[in-house]
Amino acid sequence: MTEETELRALLLKGLSGDEAAHRLFLSEAAALLRAYFRNRLRGAPEDAEDLVQETLIALHTRRDSYDPQYPLTAWMYAIARYRLIDFLRRKKRRGQHSSIDDVEVGDADPHYEASDATRDVATLLDKLPAKQQQAIRLVKLEEKSVREAAELTGFSESDIKISIHRGLKALTRLMSQEQAT
Repeated sequence: MTEETELRALLLKGLSGDEAAHRLFLSEAAALLRAYFRNRLRGAPEDAEDLVQETLIALHTRRDSYDPQYPLTAWMYAIARYRLIDFLRRKKRRGQHSSIDDVEVGDADPHYEASDATRDVATLLDKLPAKQQQAIRLVKLEEKSVREAAELTGFSESDIKISIHRGLKALTRLMSQEQAT
């Protein structure tokens, strides 16, 4: 099982009422988010940890907004990205050493809508060549097997695997470029 598949299964079990699965989802997500924020906020581990906690709260409170038709990590990182942007805006407005006394972590994030993550994924996928888009949509989003995707498209199974690999690599690069802007 891949990380994406495992996380998705945990979240879906949590949405069905399995509290242990939901706790495990949040724990696994925390590890990924910790690396995500530390890579972007080098030299500020306390800020990274604060953002991890804020994002976990957002994931928990907005878990019903996840659309299983799309990759879970894209939804999760979209929320993390909005939290990071908000943090950087606050930091720029208040300066390096600012008080967070007036910030309520549990407040609704006005910049986030559930459809934003879906739109972000669709926008990024549209930037890929058609063959890669089709392979990723069939196997990763619609959860068809590589064999089924090959039968539907007329491509070989190895061609589907290569298209997915190249497409995911290109998506990672595109996401990095999006976050840099």
